[in-house]
Amino acid sequence: MLTVIIDYESGNLHSAEKAFQRMARETGSGDVIVTDKAETVARADRVVLPGDGAFPACQRALTGHSGLYEAMIEAVETRGRPFLGICVGMQLMARTGHEYEEVPGLGWIDGEVSHISPADPALKVPHMGWNDLVIDTPHPVLDGIATGDHAYFVHSYHMAMHDTAQRLAHVDYGGDVTAIVGAGNKLGFQFHPEKSADAGLRMIANFLRWTP
Repeated sequence: MLTVIIDYESGNLHSAEKAFQRMARETGSGDVIVTDKAETVARADRVVLPGDGAFPACQRALTGHSGLYEAMIEAVETRGRPFLGICVGMQLMARTGHEYEEVPGLGWIDGEVSHISPADPALKVPHMGWNDLVIDTPHPVLDGIATGDHAYFVHSYHMAMHDTAQRLAHVDYGGDVTAIVGAGNKLGFQFHPEKSADAGLRMIANFLRWTP
């Protein structure tokens, strides 16, 4: 089995690569590679889309980078391979992003990406650091994860959901902030699982074993 982490120049992927490779070894889940080759993404058994920075820049980098977007669509939509978006990679799953300008997303999740506006003005944006997950909907990738488990966040924008059935977990940050989304063979984590200690590694392992 081959899991690919897509490299479209969206940030440093070293820590994510090492975490996924470690859990692949521990679960016997085959190989994990970082690649910017469209042909490798198209034949992958699992696809991971990371993302750091602004929604418009990541969207343009993905759609304009050597056929990677088309290869990802081939793997995920045509071949039905499991997909995981991380941070801005999750936000790109939404219908639309509103960071600086209105930009279309992948349309896989019925939501829009907007600025975090905590009800408590003492809460700073970006939302940075550890926060407690609140599980909304059971899912195989959340096996062994419970409400109160911690995840590590760094973001100023979040996905405001239109279809709350697609929200698997959230956190409280002066109001609900979407943490995990899912629909069919597609999942998204707003937090960084590779930086989220045991809970994050557990979710990575679960994704590598997940057969939607």
